[in-house]
Amino acid sequence: MAVASPERVRQDLRRLVQRGLGVREFALQAPRVLASAVPFDGVCVLTMDPATQVPTGEVVENGLPDTAMARMTEIELSGADVNTFAALAKAEQHAAGLSAATEGDLGRSRRHRELRQAHGLGDELRAALVSDRTTWGALTLLRGRGRPDFTPSDTALVAAVSDVLADGLRRATVHDACAAAHAERRTGLVVLAADGALVAVDPVAEGWLAQLREGGALPVAVTAVACRARRIAAGQAAAGTLARARVRTTEGQWLVLHAATWAGPDATTTVVVEPAPVHEIAPLIATACGLTERERAVTQLVARGLATREIGAQLHLSPWTVQDHLKAIFGKVGVRSRGELVARVFFPTDAPELTD
Repeated sequence: MAVASPERVRQDLRRLVQRGLGVREFALQAPRVLASAVPFDGVCVLTMDPATQVPTGEVVENGLPDTAMARMTEIELSGADVNTFAALAKAEQHAAGLSAATEGDLGRSRRHRELRQAHGLGDELRAALVSDRTTWGALTLLRGRGRPDFTPSDTALVAAVSDVLADGLRRATVHDACAAAHAERRTGLVVLAADGALVAVDPVAEGWLAQLREGGALPVAVTAVACRARRIAAGQAAAGTLARARVRTTEGQWLVLHAATWAGPDATTTVVVEPAPVHEIAPLIATACGLTERERAVTQLVARGLATREIGAQLHLSPWTVQDHLKAIFGKVGVRSRGELVARVFFPTDAPELTD
């Protein structure tokens, strides 16, 4: 069977990106395009909050079971393993094979020793999905034990199309965010033990978790923010690290999760789960649409009802320059009018700050 060329894979992925799929649909279909050039036995597409790099969800086919996710997240966020997504995001090439990185000794990887080996997995090919220096998620291609390792050409191909995959996740995030319905504000609490085990969950949080679960385990976003909070409390996280993430439920509602670990012999971690207010989502959409700082400022003033000349006066721009910015903004956001722009970026009528 003929193997698709890198150019063909890139073209096919571009067409897929243009279809306007949601995150789950894109995460299921994009690997099928890759399979025409890089065969694999299993796949995992991970989504992340682009601001905090906290994992928010995953789409898995023939990968590790749900019960392994908590430990996998701890290993990943610790940074103490081979080919972490954080390291790949900073690397010149955003993809790498595990066998190549360990010189054929997969046991040098903690996640392989503790989790992958026991579930019959062999080599893996990972990629951080980075678009415009922002990480939107990650891809892991899996091969079973005894199957050939991924080749350098496999890695090069995935690296070459990782930006298209990132762009697809970015656009899928916009699609899902714009389709989200607003619900009443209800805050729930989840309490976890030091080992990540569930201690208590109130009825409101249980309702939110039911919309995040795809299996019996705790949702990956809850596990991830709790793990991040424990690392912050232990002094193992960089200054300014946040234990929070924005995540979309299966019902289309955007939630924000905050976690904190309390000092003491039990070291319990509390996770607050609540609907994300507009000021949480608008910057996410602005980032996902690739708006520049100047374009965000223009969008902010449009949302406040200012005319072109008024926007120009506030930003010290000519009316023609403002119009040029608006044309670029409309193209990036996918709208044709100011009203559509406000509706797309700001779900309610109030307009939060887009600038940091």
